[in-house]
Amino acid sequence: METNTYAALVGFVDMLLDAICVVDAEGRYVFVSAASERIFGYMPHELIGKKMIELVHPDDQARTLEAAADIMAGNPHLGFENRYVRKDGRIVHIMWSARWSAVDSLRIAVARDITERKRAESMRTALFNISEAAHVADDLQALFRDIHGIIGDLLAVQSFSVALRDKYSGLLNFPYYVDALDPLCQPPIVQALASEVIGLGHSLLLVPGVERHASANSVPDHLNRLLDKETLSWLATPLNTRNGVIGALLVKSHAGSAHYTEEDKVLLQFVSLQIAAAIERKQLHDKLKSMAQYDQLTQLPNRMLLQGRLQASLDRARDGEGLLSLLYLDLDKFKLVNDTLGHAAGDLLLQEVAHRLKQCVRETDTVARIGGDEFVVLLDRVNDVDDSVKVAKKILNMLNVPMVLKGADWQMLPSIGIANYPQDAKDLTQLFRHADEAMYRAKKGGGNRFEG
Repeated sequence: METNTYAALVGFVDMLLDAICVVDAEGRYVFVSAASERIFGYMPHELIGKKMIELVHPDDQARTLEAAADIMAGNPHLGFENRYVRKDGRIVHIMWSARWSAVDSLRIAVARDITERKRAESMRTALFNISEAAHVADDLQALFRDIHGIIGDLLAVQSFSVALRDKYSGLLNFPYYVDALDPLCQPPIVQALASEVIGLGHSLLLVPGVERHASANSVPDHLNRLLDKETLSWLATPLNTRNGVIGALLVKSHAGSAHYTEEDKVLLQFVSLQIAAAIERKQLHDKLKSMAQYDQLTQLPNRMLLQGRLQASLDRARDGEGLLSLLYLDLDKFKLVNDTLGHAAGDLLLQEVAHRLKQCVRETDTVARIGGDEFVVLLDRVNDVDDSVKVAKKILNMLNVPMVLKGADWQMLPSIGIANYPQDAKDLTQLFRHADEAMYRAKKGGGNRFEG
């Protein structure tokens, strides 16, 4: 009768969706119910005699052993959560309720698979964090770093890449590529996989050694040939927006970890929609910021950005970090170019002037266009006032080399006014006024010269 009752009880236990696990004092399984196969991937007989801690995720083993010791000390645990590694290598999140039976010297526990709940929580958290990153990131690179961290919390990521497609040329560039093991060398599969998912418009999962039936999402042979056949899997998803596909997101699994799954593909595809919107929003913000601070014809800083850099340079000069020089430059007879060859030719000349001026200064200096044919050169941390004269001579020589406009040689003839701080001015207003007046003296003196 007792045997029949025990068999009936085991039969009922095996109907439960949660797994019943009984572990001895040494932490070895002595009984597990049938649900263990669904949750852990192991048949019950495969677990008997195996140590419980061997199945626990390495990062959770220490606190799991602490919890087990507390339970064996007579303190039941309800709702303890940790991660287990399934037989197929996938990670599952488990919520345990466990107590110790002192009479039997056994730890009895009920394991509930909460992986889907954890996945849903992670996705909600990821979406919130992506939205937050889009608002607080200073620029696209900062946004990419934030997204990398967010995806790293969802998936095991050894390599993370963002590919963006230029909407005019269609060319791909990779503004962000990080590989934990090989940071300098981007493998050919990255370019090929990004191009493929952008062209197809849907995600791809590449797992070495896995044959796939022909379908809309089957992996092309040329990608399989590029795949590392030993350990690594890839996931790639297009970055879709209302304006079309702007790029792709690519991740590579850690060597030795479980391969990505179809569930991982769905997860990455889901969050990629928010990521694409965040990237597009940041691109628009950066474009508007650029339009506010840079001259759109020459791509030089405009008056507003120059003002900020001048103030910073002035503060450094006041702190004894070198001198400050300002060159105010106006092109003689520029109107003749517009009147003779047209405004398109005048625009080309201004772009060439901008290019040549940047060649005359250091990277720490600033060349700005403040309107029409007027340019300002800010020389930061100058050692001697004669340095500004040397730069002015260099500018004259550089601009006096003719450029070809509509088949004719045109010489750029600048009038340059020089002002130095603190020799010529005590503040920015005086500095500008001194440089402007010096520039007009140079122009009245015949032009194509400089005055200080």
